Amino acid sequence: MYRTLEYLSGISDDDVRRLRTVGIHHTNQFLHRASLDIDRRRLFKKTGISTDRLIEFAHQCTLLEVSGMERWVPLVRRLGINSMQDLRAQDAGDLHRKLIEAIGLAGAPSLTDVQYWISQATALDIVEEPEPAKPVPIIE
Repeated sequence: MYRTLEYLSGISDDDVRRLRTVGIHHTNQFLHRASLDIDRRRLFKKTGISTDRLIEFAHQCTLLEVSGMERWVPLVRRLGINSMQDLRAQDAGDLHRKLIEAIGLAGAPSLTDVQYWISQATALDIVEEPEPAKPVPIIE
C-alpha cells in the first residue's frame, strides 16, 4: 500500500524534502530504493540521511506492508518489534497477550490476525542488514 513518507515515525520534514528531491514520494518507493545496504549507502550520498536512519525507515516500511497490521504498527513498535526479524521471532500467543494488555480485549486484533502477521514476516523480510565492519589489521 502506498503511504506518504510523513507516515513514518521519526522522519523529519527535512528528510522528506531530501527523499522527494531524489524521486522518493511514498513508502513503497522508499522500500524499493532502500532495501539493500548498497542502495542505502548510495541514498546516503545523495540525501545526507544516515544509513542508520534509512534502515530504520526501511524496517518501518516493511511492517506497514504486513496485511492487516497497519493500525497496530505504532503499538507493535513500542513493544520492541521493529523489523521483520523481530516479528518472525515472536510467539503469536505471547504477542497477542501483550497487545490485549496494552489496548484491551475489545480493541485488540484476534489471535489469528497475529498468527497471520507472523506468517507474513518471512516473505516480507527484504531489508538487507548491513555487513559488519571488517576489522583493520594491526601492523607492527
